[in-house]
Amino acid sequence: MKAVHFVLQGKGGVGKSFIASLLAQFIAQNEPEVHFYDTDPVNTTFSKYQKLNVEVVNILTEHQSIDASRFDGLIEQLIEKEGVAVIDNGAATFIPLMQYMRENAVIELLKDSDVEVYVHVPLTGGQASRDTLVGLYTVLDIKASVVVWLNNYWGNVELNNKEFQDWQVYQDHINQVVGVIQLENWNPDTFGKDIKQMTSEHLTFDEVMESSNYTLMPKQRLKRVQREVFNQLAQQNIFETTQNED
Repeated sequence: MKAVHFVLQGKGGVGKSFIASLLAQFIAQNEPEVHFYDTDPVNTTFSKYQKLNVEVVNILTEHQSIDASRFDGLIEQLIEKEGVAVIDNGAATFIPLMQYMRENAVIELLKDSDVEVYVHVPLTGGQASRDTLVGLYTVLDIKASVVVWLNNYWGNVELNNKEFQDWQVYQDHINQVVGVIQLENWNPDTFGKDIKQMTSEHLTFDEVMESSNYTLMPKQRLKRVQREVFNQLAQQNIFETTQNED
């Protein structure tokens, strides 16, 4: 199975790199060949997960525009290499990257090259809610298959007291939104604290379980987080081939 999973959102600080790390860990458990890329020119958080062996691809020029030749090379790698890729892109390059993908028909090119394409978009509650919704509309415009991640860390993701599946954007793009993942609003004093420590140290779940710096209860809580997220991912049709091959 050849596939690429982009993690895209125009709003910064909404959990893109965390989502990329979750995707990468889940996919690595199920696929023999994986490729992970960080194209964020400002915060290369994803690449700091040493266990994941993430390659940094600097696609932004000094003039804050996409260096097409560098991104061309990445697209060629996605086509030529076997396996599954995860790409974490930064907010700073979101708009020029969207323009590049539209102008060069990147989604169509990858599909024509037998590469399945999915774009994972985080939505948040709280003050960034409207901005992340704008980012979702922008991604939907490139006609990619989209997985929406409802990141409830800053409060429940809802619009006019409606859950996401009742929003107009979902109803209008129900065939394009191929998955919805929930990230709970975990207790900040326990689960939240553990997740913050794990991500600030750029550790995978496996590394946490092997670390003497984490005691029994934090390990137990993080194991629960992993199980809940991975179970949701396993239920998505986009991973059906992967799961059936196990």
